[in-house]
Amino acid sequence: MSLYLRLASPLLRSAQSYSNFALKNLSPCRSFLTGRSPSLLQNVQKTNALRTALTRYCTKPDPVEKGRKAVGYWLLGCSGMVFVAVVLGGVTRLTESGLSMVTWKLLGEQMPRTQQEWQDEFERYQQFPEFKIKNKDITLSEFKMIWFMEYGHRMWGRLIGAFYALPAAYFWSRGYFDRGMKIRTLVFGALIGCQGLMGWYMVKSGLEDRFHQESDVPRVSQYRLASHLGFAFVLYSLFLWSALDKLLPAQKLLGQIPAATLKFKGLAHATKAAVFITAMSGAFVAGLDAGLIYNSFPKMADRWIPSDILALSPTLRNFTENPTTVQFDHRVLGTATLTLITGMFVLSRRRMLPPRAYTAAAAVATVGWMQVLLGITTLLTYVPVPLAASHQSGSLLLLSMAIWLTHEMKLVRRLPK
Repeated sequence: MSLYLRLASPLLRSAQSYSNFALKNLSPCRSFLTGRSPSLLQNVQKTNALRTALTRYCTKPDPVEKGRKAVGYWLLGCSGMVFVAVVLGGVTRLTESGLSMVTWKLLGEQMPRTQQEWQDEFERYQQFPEFKIKNKDITLSEFKMIWFMEYGHRMWGRLIGAFYALPAAYFWSRGYFDRGMKIRTLVFGALIGCQGLMGWYMVKSGLEDRFHQESDVPRVSQYRLASHLGFAFVLYSLFLWSALDKLLPAQKLLGQIPAATLKFKGLAHATKAAVFITAMSGAFVAGLDAGLIYNSFPKMADRWIPSDILALSPTLRNFTENPTTVQFDHRVLGTATLTLITGMFVLSRRRMLPPRAYTAAAAVATVGWMQVLLGITTLLTYVPVPLAASHQSGSLLLLSMAIWLTHEMKLVRRLPK
């Protein structure tokens, strides 16, 4: 019952009682009233009209509830578009296409249409380190291929902005957002804007004149790449969580919540965090092309710990700038995360959980094992683009399952004594 119905209910009851009384007692004398007392009959009719109007007005559906599913599907669509953007970004990085476009405009660059425009675009590219150091022999036709890859990634990002902003404005104007959803909407918009700016900030790092040593390879900063991917993962997670709130609300456990169930909830959140951290370490692997060295498993060049793991000085630099260390860390984190996932799944069979949480835990375990096997295969086959892109997409799919599990545990809380 809405707020309006609660406020109007006393008046509604009075009007209904009066009209019922009038109809019951005065109907036999309708002809008499019509002829002798038309004003009394008119009052009865007005009362009936008032009762009908109040009923229709007060039982009007709540806009927030009315738009719940529409908003949920919109949020789910936004999360799906971010997922595709991550896939496109991974392919762009793996095909080394990200530095082909050397300018950035907020509303999008115009695609070259004539041969002369393509030649001008190619000449702009030739002024930057990737061409001078690495791609001196690239042809215009080959340049077009990598340019289209980066162009597609950028335009998809702008399409996400439009797909987000236009429905958001409509839903807001229709009253479909409650206060909490309004705050989330503003946060989502800010994150989308920051993601776009971070993307250009990342590309700029590969266009700078900073590659002077003989072994230098023009590439974007691995720090900025990890930040760009991290923004995408956070944005995707928030969209997916909010969509689940609307479309698949968490189930409650009746009665007293066992302490073991509460501990399992903490373990589920720890698993989700481990998946996220492992994925971010993978961004450093991609940024340094660390997957192209030590293509053996489980050992690295017949050693459990490679000899050059701490080759850089100071020591902390190795964890983010030494390809050997970065790959070693990703292996360790992946193994640890898989162990945590497996333990979580085994415990889930022995704990009292909300019904769908059992399915979610099994999904996390299944995708976790598939992801590790895919990663090992990618390494052993020297990082082919289809496998590497699938591995990166798998990390986001695994995070999705972990988010679903923690969302199912959302209503598991310690009851006050």
